[in-house]
This record gives sequence, structure tokens and C-alpha cells, in this order.
Amino acid sequence: MLTNTDIAELTTFRRQLHQYPELSGQEVTTAATITTALTALSPTSVVTRLGGHGVAAILDSGQAGPTVLFRAELDALPIVEESGVVWTSCIPGKAHLCGHDGHMTMLLGLARLLCRHPVECGRIVLMFQPAEEDGSGARAVVADPRYGDMAPDWAFAIHNEPGLPFGYVGTRDGLINCASRGLAIRIEGRASHAAEPELALSPVGLFGEIISLLESLGRGGPLDEAFRLATVTHVNAGEQSFGITPGNGEVWVTLRASSDDGVDDMEAAARREIASLVRQTGLRVTFSRHDDFAASINDVEAVAVAIKALDALGIPHGSDGVPMRASEDFGVFGWQASSAMLCLGPGADHPALHQPDYDFPDDLIPIGTRIFEAIARHLCRPDN
Repeated sequence: MLTNTDIAELTTFRRQLHQYPELSGQEVTTAATITTALTALSPTSVVTRLGGHGVAAILDSGQAGPTVLFRAELDALPIVEESGVVWTSCIPGKAHLCGHDGHMTMLLGLARLLCRHPVECGRIVLMFQPAEEDGSGARAVVADPRYGDMAPDWAFAIHNEPGLPFGYVGTRDGLINCASRGLAIRIEGRASHAAEPELALSPVGLFGEIISLLESLGRGGPLDEAFRLATVTHVNAGEQSFGITPGNGEVWVTLRASSDDGVDDMEAAARREIASLVRQTGLRVTFSRHDDFAASINDVEAVAVAIKALDALGIPHGSDGVPMRASEDFGVFGWQASSAMLCLGPGADHPALHQPDYDFPDDLIPIGTRIFEAIARHLCRPDN
């Protein structure tokens, strides 16, 4: 287990990470900091620039057995922090307001324990994934040719989840996080003087119909197999001027479903119906995809392994708080591995993720580390 010195050093490390956040795809310094900390522990190997700025430490026992991956995230958010903590972000407009600094520190704690006392068989992969917040990182990591050399049989992640009691773990078989995808719809025509709107070919008159059409693709409801939700997040037309009739405009929508196929179906319907609508007006429409998250689906066997570890540690658990409408870029790791996401409670009244006053509770570091270690040692036993 972690010593008091470990916990103090890891807490300091977490707070240092918190002060220097980097956005998705920009995690150069964060990745270097993680690489330095891992290298000092002398794992079997450290792989860098994985799928971008990803870092993976390999801890190979030298004995045949499963490969077990544990994942944390490197990136932060483009939000101004208002937590008031001494270790608040030093980078204006950027902050670790999702707890990724804490998740990285849990994984570093696991690295300390497993480098001191290696597992009996198999391999451990400690994956520090880039670009989680925009949904591009996991796919980039898995697509990296070097990932094939460390492809796991099992994959686990912990995400703190405000609203759950401190130290409680929410998990279950099946859906944990919805699939989601951003679709930007750009419509182009012709501007004119505001005094002569009849000379313009403007998209503004279509906005109401487009928004209504998009919202009809999914109105929420129970998180079952039929769940669909379309949320219009941005609408813009023309220039910020009182003298110009808009000649172009954009509508952004987030499409959300309980499966990857569900999001695919929603996007196909949006493209087809909006293209048909716009075609009748002489305007032009283009579509672009953004923030594409696969659904996170927990494997039955992986959940059973996690629950066995939680029971052995005496950690309370259940299905409170899951599944969630919110998305998480972990599902891709489960496409070829038995995987499970665990939601660790920081407290029922803790500020929510992505809020300006959020900060990761350091007391979760040893709890998350213990959970990961128990899973690793259970799976990497010769008699398992």
C-alpha cells in the first residue's frame, strides 16, 4: 500500500499538475512531466508520443499471463478556474476541472506500488491518454502501430463522479457513458445591404425549421436502448452588423445515443433531411463532424473482477449514478478488450465536473490506487 510519504508526494504532484493544465492535443509539458515521473520508477519500458502526446508505461513480469491496461487522461478544459485553492491554475482560461490531474496521480501511485512489488505474471500497461475531452485521443492511441504491441486483454479506468458519496464506486454491466458526436452545419448563400434584404440569399429563415428538425431526432427519456438526444448548442448568422443581411450561418448540434449505431443513424438522418431542405432554397450546405465519442460499454466479466476487488477492500459500490448521458473517451479501449469504467464518488455535495469551482479531492488518490492495485494483482496471478 502507499506509505504516508507516497501520499504526501503524490498530493504535491497532483497539485503541480493542476497548476499547469494543457488542452486536448497540446499536452506537451504534462506528458513530459509524467514521463519523467515514470522513468524514475524504472518500469520495463516507457512509450511516448503515443497517438499524439500519449504516454504508456509497460510493467512486464517476464511470465506468461494477461495484459491489463489502466487508463488516465492528460488534458484539461478551456474554462476559467474559480476554486480559490492555493494551487489554482497558472494558465489563464485553462484548468483541470474534470479531475484528470487526480486520475493521472492515481495511476502514478499504482506505478509506484507495482514497480516495488511486481505482479506475478502478465503485463501491466499504464496508459496516460491524450485528448480525452474532444473524443479524439483514444482512437489515435489505438490506431498508433505501437499500441498493437501492448494491446490489452483487460482495460480499466476510474473517473471521479460528483454527486456520489465520498469513496463510493458506481458501476454496472452494459452502458456506462453514452456515445455522442458534434455535427456542425454550415449554410452559405449571399449577403446584401440590410436595406435590400430581397437581394440576399440568406439562411436565417431556415433556422427555425432546421432546429426543429434536429431536436426531433432525439428528445431524451430513459437511458435504454432507444435513448436519443439532440441538443442544439450554437447558432450563428452573418456578421455583427446592423447593416448587412446575413449570407451564411451555422448551427451546431450534439447528437447523443446509448450506442454508436444510434449516433450514426441520427447523423445520417440529419444530413439527409437538412440537405433536402436546403436544396429547395438555392443555398449550399456542408457538414463537419467534431468531438466524436464512442459509447462506453462495461463488459460483464470486467465488472465482476472490479467488484471482487472492491469487496476485498471493503469499498461500498452499486449502480448509483450510472449509466450517464455524458460521454467519456474510454469506450474505444473496450472494442478489443474486456473493459470496465468505475465512477468514484468525491462527495454528494462536491462541485460538479466542468464547473469553475471544481477541484479534485486529494483523499481519493489512495482509494483509486488501491482499487487499481487489487484488480492488477487479482488478474496477474498464475492461478487465476
